[in-house]
Amino acid sequence: MMTFISKKLPNFIALALFALLLFIAIHIFPVPVLTTPVSNAAGISFALLTDSAGSPFFLITAALLCLIPVFLRLPKKTITKVWIQFGILLVLSFVTKTVLKHETAIPRPYTYELQYLHLVDSPTDFYALDSVAKDNVVKQAGAYVSPWRLRSWEGETNYSFPSGHTIFAAICVLFWGGFFIRRGNYLAAGGLIIWATGVGISRLWLGMHFPSDVMGSILSAAVLYFFIPEWDEHAKKKRNNLTS
Repeated sequence: MMTFISKKLPNFIALALFALLLFIAIHIFPVPVLTTPVSNAAGISFALLTDSAGSPFFLITAALLCLIPVFLRLPKKTITKVWIQFGILLVLSFVTKTVLKHETAIPRPYTYELQYLHLVDSPTDFYALDSVAKDNVVKQAGAYVSPWRLRSWEGETNYSFPSGHTIFAAICVLFWGGFFIRRGNYLAAGGLIIWATGVGISRLWLGMHFPSDVMGSILSAAVLYFFIPEWDEHAKKKRNNLTS
């Protein structure tokens, strides 16, 4: 058991650094009022960050990360094992996110803004609407809310907890950040953590999540990683030495 956990230690270190940096960033950069004007520079920056971890562009991010062991020219068996581990983690995170959203049914922050703007009586009433009616309500908010925020509101009318974007960023840090730390590539691990922190902040800035949603996503990723199998790359050599 201790060997199993020790193999995962670099990964948990990467995730802990991400959690710490995001926690600090949340307190340094408070979420603005959602009806405040947004500059194009800020809008583009946060849109790119959130899109890099959202559908469908998260597939590009995942594919680029999966090319890393190929560029490092690792053995084919090692590459296959790495891909299997990451694939399992992706599937588990998607299932977990879907189940938790359904079970917790926590309204998104922007639905409270819709209530404040008198476009709905309450967040509960918003979620009682059908998809067409939800879209119409969000479109009406366009008179008060920046298009940079509205584009996310229109595309995501489901529940808030956990943040799917942040849980994806968290498993990328957890898995590939640990991959880099294990190989002494701390600069790459740091860059990945900074990107993931930007993703988390973007979700708050857009009015899509509460701080508890993004921090809860990191905790969910940590729990899921315990279900990922570990292989001893030198097990075959050890067995040969024992039998020789």
